[in-house]
Amino acid sequence: MKIKSYLKYAVRFLFLQVLLTFTSIFYFENYLISKSECAYCIEKSFRLQVDYYLLDDKSRFLSFVDDRYLTLFSVLALFIFIFLVILYSTKFYTYVNELTFSLDRSYLDEYMSIYLLWTSSLVVFLTLSRISGLVSRAYLILFTFLIPLILLLFRNSEFVSSLLGRSITNENYVVINLEEDSVFRKLRIATFRKKIKDINNIDLNNPDLVISEIDSLNKTENINLIIMNIGDKNTIDKKLEDYLINLNKKILIISKDEVGFNNYFINRVENISNYYLTYFNNDIQYGSKYILKRGIDILLSIIAFTIFSPIFLLLSLYIFYLDGSPVIIKQNRVGLHGEAFTMYKFRTMKKDAHKMRDELEELNKNDQVIFKIENDPRIISGTQFIRNFSLDEIPQFINVIKGDMSIVGPRPLFDEDTKLFNENYMRRLNVLPGITGLLQINERNTDEFSIWYKYDIEYIENWSLYLDLKIIFLTPFSLFKSKAKGL
Repeated sequence: MKIKSYLKYAVRFLFLQVLLTFTSIFYFENYLISKSECAYCIEKSFRLQVDYYLLDDKSRFLSFVDDRYLTLFSVLALFIFIFLVILYSTKFYTYVNELTFSLDRSYLDEYMSIYLLWTSSLVVFLTLSRISGLVSRAYLILFTFLIPLILLLFRNSEFVSSLLGRSITNENYVVINLEEDSVFRKLRIATFRKKIKDINNIDLNNPDLVISEIDSLNKTENINLIIMNIGDKNTIDKKLEDYLINLNKKILIISKDEVGFNNYFINRVENISNYYLTYFNNDIQYGSKYILKRGIDILLSIIAFTIFSPIFLLLSLYIFYLDGSPVIIKQNRVGLHGEAFTMYKFRTMKKDAHKMRDELEELNKNDQVIFKIENDPRIISGTQFIRNFSLDEIPQFINVIKGDMSIVGPRPLFDEDTKLFNENYMRRLNVLPGITGLLQINERNTDEFSIWYKYDIEYIENWSLYLDLKIIFLTPFSLFKSKAKGL
């Protein structure tokens, strides 16, 4: 586990090194160092004077360094590197503890701590490099505020995740058996999220009741965090414990004694105000993992949309010729953590086909969640090949770019289908829904719900970026193995 933590820090360090170096170079060359002539520079620009100082210092102290490697770019890169090493040696920047009280430290306090460290380091650098008198003082003041702001924004994965569509301020939590005036409601993990319900006076010795309460709420609300107060208890019923672990959400357990678990899993415990706070995060697509997945999704979706744009245009004209508009339909589907979104598809069924589901229920081949009819009478004549090769799903790359979906994941279902899920299958909502997945590369034409269930759970339990890439690679080959597909 330490190796993963070190790797995460290394990636973030490298990202900041590149971002701050190029930002500093751009700012120095365009704002800080003037290119106008000055009398005391003896008809040399400030930039030439900087280069002169660098070469002079090189001949005196670093004669073994090749002149080609001693530039403003390399010196700034070295300065940024040393500064980041110092910054990363401080605990306040590298570690964001969600189990602290939000009032303990404000964003202004965090910003000022970074600002003071950055400003003092910058002053030392400008003095040692002898260019302090060559920079614009007004732009220098602005520069001292700029870099700390960047560092604060990218302090952890929260800001980047919010840019990519997943902000913690849009996440929700449920509170179980916690007093209304409890100080633990002021924890950072809670104050940045929205409380959607208090479940009070529920008997934790009755695991079926607790599970049923959470499961029913999970089907109607977007839940990301569960805060549970177990009071004097130091154990949790095994059935409830298994459920919470497999729920793939963030769980915070508050107790007066340290909790003993039946399962071995990664968690952390902190003692605050003589209470034990046990926290574990089994949200598999969160933080840096979410950022990497979204980055791959956005890149591949832009490429795919560019490649398929001629097909997109031709299919639009073809469907309009067959059955008029709309060419693209919008459907309400259920996405990550139960959040509803609008999914786009090429229309291959007659208008208002979804409203005909109740009338055709007796023809449904599946008696569980999946609604599928052989020789579906709702399909527009001449569009079957579009469905056979999943061309109707090309518009869903828009959903991927928006952040509603991923390229790989369980297929998004309708809200009425979601209400039929059991507590185990609800786990499929804890990953981004996708255009393709394990089901599509194995048995894409199946109408058996048990097979959908099998592949969805297998994907969730074995999810990795490597698995996503493997599925993407195999998807084109799967299109020729079976015929019809679609919900």
